[in-house]
Amino acid sequence: MLTGLLGNLALVSYFAKKRETEAVIVQTLGVISTYVVIVQLAMAESMPFPQFVATSAVVGAGLVLNLLNYIGWLPETLWLLWEDFTTIGGLTVLPQVMWSTFVPVLPSSILPGIICGSLAVAAVAMARMGKLSEGGTKFVGSLSGWTATLLFMWMPVAQMWTNYLNPSNIEGLSAFSMLLSMIGNALMIPRSVFIRDLMWFTGSIWACALQGWGNLACMYWFHLRERHRCLRQQLAHGFSEGAGLREVMTPSSASS
Repeated sequence: MLTGLLGNLALVSYFAKKRETEAVIVQTLGVISTYVVIVQLAMAESMPFPQFVATSAVVGAGLVLNLLNYIGWLPETLWLLWEDFTTIGGLTVLPQVMWSTFVPVLPSSILPGIICGSLAVAAVAMARMGKLSEGGTKFVGSLSGWTATLLFMWMPVAQMWTNYLNPSNIEGLSAFSMLLSMIGNALMIPRSVFIRDLMWFTGSIWACALQGWGNLACMYWFHLRERHRCLRQQLAHGFSEGAGLREVMTPSSASS
């Protein structure tokens, strides 16, 4: 959830810089909705208070800075500092999230985040001190947007991996929500093509393919497997007169 929040904030900055009003509104709504969930977790004491305070400070500062930059009231120095923060944060979080996804297979470690975060600090410092070429400076400047996009692109991969390890998690997914998300991303594709934004286009296509169709296919596979399991149980118990599929699935029938 925190990675999604950071991704939303970074994309708000990216689209605010490009003056894409509709995309800024969409990403801002994503920040607000995620923050509302975090507030609920904090009220239920499921989130440590210091982490909640730090998250609230980052969200508040990010939204205010993006608003001031969008209307042209923010000094360039402050905006560069915010971009550096999102670049370092994204490059620290992204490899750590990718590594943590496969923790059942890979050993638990924070080294990916530490190593990539240190490299990000060094790259940003060299870019600001003029130690990089013009192409290198532009590349470092584009990293915040790309890391935010890659965070969102990784979310459906992590979800599908979780579904593979524990198929029962699919029961908690909403097909309607996935369909709405897929439609929303599909509607962004024409605009990304029109302005020739490769990052936006890549993220939208990926979200439609994996976050939409990929997870819907997982849900269909899960329900199809459940039907086959029910049929096998009924064949094993035999077709008694008046016995239905629901009766076979009850705990009393299974224990008998």
